[in-house]
Formats: sequence, C-alpha cells, structure tokens
Amino acid sequence: MDSKLLARVGAAVFVGLAFAMTLVQLREEPATRPEPAPDIWIPDGDPLPAQLRACAEMGELALSSPDCRAAWAEKRRRFLGVDHPEAYSGLAYPAPPDAPDFPVPAPVGEQRGEN
Repeated sequence: MDSKLLARVGAAVFVGLAFAMTLVQLREEPATRPEPAPDIWIPDGDPLPAQLRACAEMGELALSSPDCRAAWAEKRRRFLGVDHPEAYSGLAYPAPPDAPDFPVPAPVGEQRGEN
C-alpha cells in the first residue's frame, strides 16, 4: 500500500469517528443539576442570628438603627472573644476628644501696651 493512501484512509477513519462521537453527544440528555440544599434554620434560643438577618435585609437603613448597632457590637464581641459585655458599649457614641487649652488672647489695646 502506498503511504499517501494509508494516510488518507487514517484521516477518513478519524473524521468518521469524530463525527460519530459528536452525534452521540448531541443525542444524550443533558444531566440534570442537583437542586441546592435548602437552608434550614433551627432556632436555638439565641436571637442574634435572626436580628443580624433582619439588619442585613434592611440595607442602608440599618446603619441608623440602634438595634442593629447593638447586634453588630454583640457579634464583634463574640467573634473577638471579649469576656466582658461592656467592651463595645461605647462604640455607638464615642466620647468627644478633649479640647486643647489654647491661651486666650488679650484685648488689642493691651497687646501694644496702650490703654
């Protein structure tokens, strides 16, 4: 057999197999995707997760809600492992910084030595 003829037969067989495999793939039913597992929440007596979920649904309005601020402070306290509950009590209203003591300027006439 001639080598060119053998190469042509090999190429034809390859194209035929590729075509047959394509047809088989097209006839198969697409695999069904499994449905995501439902998120089941079982309350354990702790109201914090429900409060955090409600705050998340409020959007930007939650930033001004004192209940949401308290819930976030409690979540931070639990996450960071702080033992005393007063650790974040002042976060909502931080104390204003102390005003520096500047010298009070004297009246204009006394600065020049005039009366």
